[in-house]
Order: sequence, then C-alpha cells, then structure tokens
Amino acid sequence: MNLLNIFRSRIYLAFVSIASVLIIGVLGYRLISDFSWMDALYMTVITVTTVGFSEVGPLSTEAKFFTVFLIISSVFIFAFSISLITEYILSRNSLQLLKKKKVKDKISKLTDHVVICGFGRNGMQAAERLRTYKKPFVVIEKDREVIDKYEEEGILFVEGDSNEDDTLSEAGIERAQYLIAAMPDDAANLFVVLSARQMNKSMFIISRASLATSQKKLKLAGADKVIMPDRIGGDHMASLVVMPNLITFMDQLGTEGKNTTNLEEVAIEDFRDQVDCNSLRDLDLRRKTGCTIIGYIEPDGKYTINPEADLQLQPKSKVIVLGRPEQIRKLHEMFHIE
Repeated sequence: MNLLNIFRSRIYLAFVSIASVLIIGVLGYRLISDFSWMDALYMTVITVTTVGFSEVGPLSTEAKFFTVFLIISSVFIFAFSISLITEYILSRNSLQLLKKKKVKDKISKLTDHVVICGFGRNGMQAAERLRTYKKPFVVIEKDREVIDKYEEEGILFVEGDSNEDDTLSEAGIERAQYLIAAMPDDAANLFVVLSARQMNKSMFIISRASLATSQKKLKLAGADKVIMPDRIGGDHMASLVVMPNLITFMDQLGTEGKNTTNLEEVAIEDFRDQVDCNSLRDLDLRRKTGCTIIGYIEPDGKYTINPEADLQLQPKSKVIVLGRPEQIRKLHEMFHIE
C-alpha cells in the first residue's frame, strides 16, 4: 500500500504541474499583453497544446519571448505529467493483479477452512465470530465495492458468483471443512448447497433460509443445518420478555470484548497428549484453570449436559468448557491448544 501511495503522490504532482503551467500562462499574457482573462486563457491553451490557431491580437517582443518560454516549458511538463499518469494507471493495475495473486496463494494453502458465500449482514456476523475464534475462512462476494471496503481488514475474498463451480474451486471448496451459505435469496443458497455438496461430500454445510418452505429443500440438497435468522430473532425477543435475565446472561457467554471467549469446545486428544486421563475427574480443569466442564460430546455426536465427574472419556470425543476470558486463555496456554 505504501507503493500505491507513492504513485498517488506522483499523479497529484502531475496535475499540479499542468495547473501551474496554465496559471502562469494566463497571468503572463494578462500582465505582459494586457489581454482580458478570457483572451489570456485562450492564448495559454492554444500555446501549450500547440494547435496553431491565430492569436487574439498582435504580440509584443516580450510577449513573443514569453510564448516561446511557455511552449518549451509546457512540452516538457506535459510529457512528464503524461508519463506519471500512465505510470499510475499501469502500476494500479499491476498492484491489483499482485494483490489478487497474493490472496490466491494464501487460499491455496488453506485446509479445513470455512467458505462463506455472501457478505451481507449474516455473512459479516459469521466472519466476525470466526475471526474471534481464529478459524480460517474465505468469503465469496461479487460486489466489488464491498470487497474494497473490507479486504484491508485482512479478510480473504474471492470475487465472483457463488453459484459458479470455478468460483467455489477458487475458494478451496474441495479442502474446506465447512460452508456457510449466507445469501439473502433462498434459491441462490439452494444452488450453492447443491454445487458444494457435489464438490465436497464430507463438508459440513450450513445454509440461511428466509422461508420455512425452503428448509426441507435445502436439507434435501445437502445442507446439514438450516438457519432462519428471522425466526431466531423473533424467538430471542420473546425470550427477553419471558426470562430477560437468563437470556441476557446467555448472550454474555458468546464473546466478551473483541478477541476473547467464554465458551470453548476442546477435543479429548488435546488433553490426552499431555495428561493421563480416563474420566472428567482426572482432567481436574476446575482446579488447574478455573474452567468448568458443562457439556460432553460423544464420538457419535450425542450430547450430555452437565456430565458427572466419573464419566469415562472416549477417543475422538469433546468437552465444552465454561470460563472467564482469562481462564480460557490459561486453559489454552496450559494444554497448548491453538
């Protein structure tokens, strides 16, 4: 970006140089030949552009010398300015190509990442939460203005239509672990889910839906989960009426601050590599880190809420821990969890 700023400063210099020539020419003819402002501007323009039109009146010796000086200086300044403008245009295109290549190289190195289709309200919220949890993701968006606005924040964008297989491939769909279809149009999401499922059979697909009738179709197309934001929003508002304190407390569990979390999902393997543990009691996370285990996920996906301390741990299972941000950070540091 520093290089682009340098080129911008040069193009500003080019325009200032051209404007300076015009101003000097107008003032020179005005003072030397006593031309009117319009005649002085006319004489300046036909002189610096060398078009060869007739003068507005006879020129004195001083005016002729000034005209020669203006012609010679304007030729060099205009040539210099045109070269700067051309350089800026070419460099801007080159920088855009270089930036796209850099993003493409980064995406090609990603594995088990998330592909977000659409960067509207829901797509932005998903991206923000993924950044909080440091989960790599790629956004597919066709609106160039949106990309220009947010790509400076370090978000990896693929410009194009999510419905096209080439665009999905460019986002690394074959290596992705998750796909979030967050476009406002249910038909577009349906098409994306169909295409993505064909390109990656094992990927977990989450789709947005506006209509209740679209839920079944999206699941038949291959979506693992279908979310209806409008319905969730209505339920949330009603819950604030029925049990406001509980809902407010639950809202605080998601994130606290910009880059801290209160809930964490940890694989048992992350503990077994460092601790000999057969049960939750053996982990002893409460004493070591201050975190509390509030859930257990079996390898087949079955959930146990508030599990007993003597619960036997199975390979490839997970635990859900609750703690304050500093306790979660201590957990990460103690067990080297990335």
